[in-house]
Amino acid sequence: MDMRARVNAALKQAMKDKAADRLSTLRLINAAIKDRDIATRGSGGEEAKGCGDAEVLEILGKMTKQRKESARAYEEGGRLDLAERERQEIAVIEEFLPKQLDEDEVSAAIEAAISATGAESIRDMGKVMGELKSRYTGQMDFGKVGPMVKDQLCAASNGGC
Repeated sequence: MDMRARVNAALKQAMKDKAADRLSTLRLINAAIKDRDIATRGSGGEEAKGCGDAEVLEILGKMTKQRKESARAYEEGGRLDLAERERQEIAVIEEFLPKQLDEDEVSAAIEAAISATGAESIRDMGKVMGELKSRYTGQMDFGKVGPMVKDQLCAASNGGC
């Protein structure tokens, strides 16, 4: 079952269960997917197909990141009720994301991407990140992975950073 169908099935189930908070989050996901479809259509993309699973995973990853930042800001502002609401939305969104890789798996994936792209220096960081994004979208936080890639490329080029 593709991502879009999974979200729609969960949306229908939430309606049946009368789970208002879950339903609200699922509607936000659906709206974000439809927004991407419209943007793709406007830029000359495929009209009938819409965005694929990789793009849906990217959307979900961004939504999760936004909510984590919001929850942190709410906590700093003393609004624990709003921070909790954001965490509940994160939990619903993460149901559709693949399992997050742990640190050892991320490190191994970086090493594999470096060898697959033949990267030798920091100048090849874009190639490595592109390879990781094509294979592991939704499975790792690329904001945290970037410095790790940089460190490994610097180590590989004998500290030439």
